[in-house]
Amino acid sequence: MTRHSESGQPIEPVYGPDALSDWSASEKLGEPGAYPFTRGVYPTMYTGRPWTMRQYAGFGTATESNARYKQLIENGTMGLSVAFDLPTQMGHDSDAKIASGEVGKVGVAIDSIDDMRVLFGGIPLDKVSTSMTINAPAALLLLLYQLVAEEQGIEPSKLTGTIQNDVLKEYIARGTYIFPPKPSLRLIADIFKYCKAEIPKWNTISISGYHMAEAGATPAQEIAFTLADGIEYVRTAVAAGMDVDDFAPRLSFFFVSRTTILEEVAKFRAARRIWAKVMREEFGAENPKSLMLRFHTQTAGVQLTAQQPEVNLARVTVQALGAVLGGTQSLHTNSYDEAIALPTDKSARLALRTQQVLAYESDVTATVDPFAGSYVIESMTDDVEAAALDLMRQVEDRGGAVASIEQGFQKSEIERSAYAIAQETDSGERVVVGVNRFQMAEEEPYEPLTVDPAIEQQQAERLAGLRAERDGEAVAAALDELRKAAAGDEENVLYPMKKALRARATVGEVCDALREVWGRYVPADAF
Repeated sequence: MTRHSESGQPIEPVYGPDALSDWSASEKLGEPGAYPFTRGVYPTMYTGRPWTMRQYAGFGTATESNARYKQLIENGTMGLSVAFDLPTQMGHDSDAKIASGEVGKVGVAIDSIDDMRVLFGGIPLDKVSTSMTINAPAALLLLLYQLVAEEQGIEPSKLTGTIQNDVLKEYIARGTYIFPPKPSLRLIADIFKYCKAEIPKWNTISISGYHMAEAGATPAQEIAFTLADGIEYVRTAVAAGMDVDDFAPRLSFFFVSRTTILEEVAKFRAARRIWAKVMREEFGAENPKSLMLRFHTQTAGVQLTAQQPEVNLARVTVQALGAVLGGTQSLHTNSYDEAIALPTDKSARLALRTQQVLAYESDVTATVDPFAGSYVIESMTDDVEAAALDLMRQVEDRGGAVASIEQGFQKSEIERSAYAIAQETDSGERVVVGVNRFQMAEEEPYEPLTVDPAIEQQQAERLAGLRAERDGEAVAAALDELRKAAAGDEENVLYPMKKALRARATVGEVCDALREVWGRYVPADAF
C-alpha cells in the first residue's frame, strides 16, 4: 500500500534521478546562504555555531518565572522564551472578572511594569536574546521590556529578541485576538516603524504557522497560510510608507516540527524558496537579508501524549532532529510531561539536554545541509512547494489573507485536516504509540507541577497597591493621549503607549483604552 505524506502526497518506496524535476538547477537549489536559500540562509549554518537553544517558559508569578529563567541560563540555554498567561495575552488585568481562574496558568501573569521588572530582575538584557509569545498586546510587552532595560542602564540599540506579534493567525487558529484586523494591522505597522527607529536589532514579528499546525494544518497548509499572512504584513508596511528593505530583514517565522522528519525537512526548504521568490518578485526587495526566511521551531506539542509520557522523549528527539536537518535558526524542545501539566525543573532540563546532545554529540553540525541532493528530499520539497503555492493562490483569489480569514477559508481547511487526523487515529490507520497501539494496562503514577491558586489573589493585591501608589492623574492623562493617537492615523501609538506604561498604567487599562477607540473583534461564526 502506498503511504502518503501529511500533506497528502504519495511517498514512493524508492526514489531515483527520474523522480526529480531539475532540482539541480541553480535557481531551485543554489548554494547555502544564497538565493533561493533552499539549502539554508547562511553559508556555514551550524558548522560555525549551533542554532540558538531556547526554552519556552513562564508560569505563575513573575518571581517564579524569573527563577526558572535563571536555572535555564545556568544549564546552557542561549535565549529566553516567555510564555504569558491568557489574561495577559487577551489584554486583561489579573483582577478583572474575566481573568478569574486563568491567572498564571498557561504562562506568567504580567499586569504592569512592576511585574516586568521582577520577571527580568538580575538578568542582563544586553546579554540574552528574549523571545516573547505575545500577539494582540505585543506592543505593550515590548515597551515594558524596553523600559526595564532602560532601568538597567541598557541602550535600546543593544536589545535583541523577538515578539511574535502575529495577530492574523489568531483569527485563523488560536483565538487570542483583541481588536479587529484593520487596527491590528495598523498597530503592527507602528511597531515596525518604532523598532526601526528605537530598537533596530529587534525582530518585529514572528509569523507563525506553529499554532495552525497544532490546530490540525498539514505541512503544506502550515507554510501556505503562514506565508500568505507574511505577504499581508509586508503589504501593510509598504502601504504605510515603509521601504521593504527597511523592515523585511527583521521579519522572522515560527514553525512546528513533527515526527515525520522527511516531510518536515522538505517543508522548511520549500518555505525558504517560496519566500525568497515572493520578496524578490512581488516586493522588489534588493537586500539579500530581506529575502531570507529565518525561523524558530518548536517541537510538536499536539503529538505529545499523556499516556506513557516518557515516550515523548523519543518523539521530541525525532522532531528536534527534523528541525535541525531542516535548517532552523532557533529551537525549543518540549518537555516530555507537557501533555499532563506544566513542565517540572527536571523535565525542562532534559528537553534542553536533548538539543545539546544533537549539537555536541551527533555529527549533524559537521556539514551544511546534509540532505542536499537526496532524491526523496528534493522530490518532496517540490511536492510541498507545489501544494503550498496552490493554497496561496486560493488565498489570493479570495482577496488576500484578511479577506480569506473573514470568509473562513483557512480555518475551514485546517478543521477539515484535523478531522481527517482524528478519524485516522480512531480507526488505527494512524499509529500513536501508547494510545491506539502498544498500550499499558496501567499507567505509572506521575506527580505534576501545579500553580498555586492563591496567585490570583496575590496579583490582585499587587494591582491594588500599584493603583494606590501611582500618580493617577498622570496615568489618566497618558491614556487620553493614547486614545487620541489611536483615533487618528498620523501618530505612532507606541510613543503615548510607552508614556502610559512608564506612568504605571496596567496592561488591561492600556488595552481598554484601545478597545474604546478600535472596538473588539467578534468572528462572523460567533453568532
